[in-house]
Amino acid sequence: MTNKLIPLKIAGVGYSVPEKIITNEDLKELYDTSDEWIYTRTGIKERRVVCGEESAIDLGFKAAQNAIAKAKINVEDIDLIIAASSAPVDLYPAMACRIQAKLGIKNIPAFDVTAACSGLIYTLDMAKAFISSGMYKTVLIIAADNNSRLCDWEDRSVSILFGDGAGAMVVTQSDDGIDDILSIDIRADGSLGEFITLPLTGQNCPLVEPCEQKPSYVKMNGKEVYKFVVKVLPEYIDKCLKEANMKAEDVDYFIPHQANQRIIDAVQQRLGYSDEKVISNIKYYGNTSAASVPIALAEGVESGKIKLPSTAILCGFGAGMTWGVAIVRLREGIC
Repeated sequence: MTNKLIPLKIAGVGYSVPEKIITNEDLKELYDTSDEWIYTRTGIKERRVVCGEESAIDLGFKAAQNAIAKAKINVEDIDLIIAASSAPVDLYPAMACRIQAKLGIKNIPAFDVTAACSGLIYTLDMAKAFISSGMYKTVLIIAADNNSRLCDWEDRSVSILFGDGAGAMVVTQSDDGIDDILSIDIRADGSLGEFITLPLTGQNCPLVEPCEQKPSYVKMNGKEVYKFVVKVLPEYIDKCLKEANMKAEDVDYFIPHQANQRIIDAVQQRLGYSDEKVISNIKYYGNTSAASVPIALAEGVESGKIKLPSTAILCGFGAGMTWGVAIVRLREGIC
């Protein structure tokens, strides 16, 4: 006899971005470029970046507060915190622990996941497993990044892409027996890891042979990433649709990771989605890494582009290479 799995509810979604805006025109102060050159290649006009001592921890905390408010729960109701980041502010303490402290919660588990820009889908899958098993009732998942601190601002090919931001979700046991996760799938192929890298600095013990010192900046092979994503992602979206017993036309919205408008357009074309079904805000936020999907979701609801209740395909892809797809039910009041 098997135990019945407990259904999951997406109870609240929130986001936070820095106030500081850097436009394409601003970047002309750093290198030879133009608004037209950047926009035609990326779809980006501007991005938000952290300033002073502001960090992904601050952004994640604000996004978490917003998600908790939308979920209409108290912080004491949270049983577990999982934070996802392409590159956390510190390796330890974990970003999840830092945000836990700022929320004033004690004595619950909190840990980080590093799945790059797929982080939100990875943490959602983990939260589903914890809730479905009955281990935890209410899980806070946070995706936050400040990649503007990790770019080589002399490397025009990479630094123009990234913005900073955070998104968060509160997921709970469903109180009506309906599961908001219709289908979910996460994957990785480590053999493609060199497509996107961010080495850590460090040195060997002085008593042994020294190791190679690598610059601690984001490096990316954009052409290979593009080819990989437009081939693999549609296949797994089709897989998840099949598992959910749905067809593409049954889904109301497609909310992809906001990496590059060219990638979004290519996947959209492969899937045959109309512009009205595709949520893109990369023009104003750039690539916010793990945070881009929840930011696009919450901001899409706020702007009226996304109507609730509805269904949506969420997908992410990033360094690793990692990728993930989730088909979800979006209830009224979650954003």
